[in-house]
Amino acid sequence: MKPSRFYEGTAAIVGIGEHCIGPDPMATIGLGSCVALILYEPQRAIGSMAHVMLPDSNGRVDRPGKYADTAIRLLIDGMVAKGCRRQRLVAKLVGGASMFAHFGGNLNIGERNTRTLKTLLRTEGIPIVAELTGGNVGRSVVFTPSEGGRVTVKRADGTCCEL
Repeated sequence: MKPSRFYEGTAAIVGIGEHCIGPDPMATIGLGSCVALILYEPQRAIGSMAHVMLPDSNGRVDRPGKYADTAIRLLIDGMVAKGCRRQRLVAKLVGGASMFAHFGGNLNIGERNTRTLKTLLRTEGIPIVAELTGGNVGRSVVFTPSEGGRVTVKRADGTCCEL
């Protein structure tokens, strides 16, 4: 990671459980235990992002970007529909903070989201080329597919970096 200034342009905002696919900048704000799942095809400079809130849909079909198990399929299928080659996809993960660690128990949703996404990406044969997950601080992310897949992260403490 290298220090950076946070993005100052216009980007499509990806809210909780939403997704975006294309060459234009996209952003998600206020990731705590949620994870920004980012897929990118460098040769076509097309990317996608989902704001994943929970690890498992348990069969739910509403808002597929909300769940790790449905978001990954949604992004892969969407990128292939735009002409991307599945075997060229790479992944980047941001978020998955432990926001409720002081409660103990099974509330570490951030860790569960991250673990589930890593398992699914491994199963799909998609390598993770950059990651900034865990910790206990929230983050916001801007992903710019048309600029080499640049990912800029701003932490809740105001520090910025690029993956």
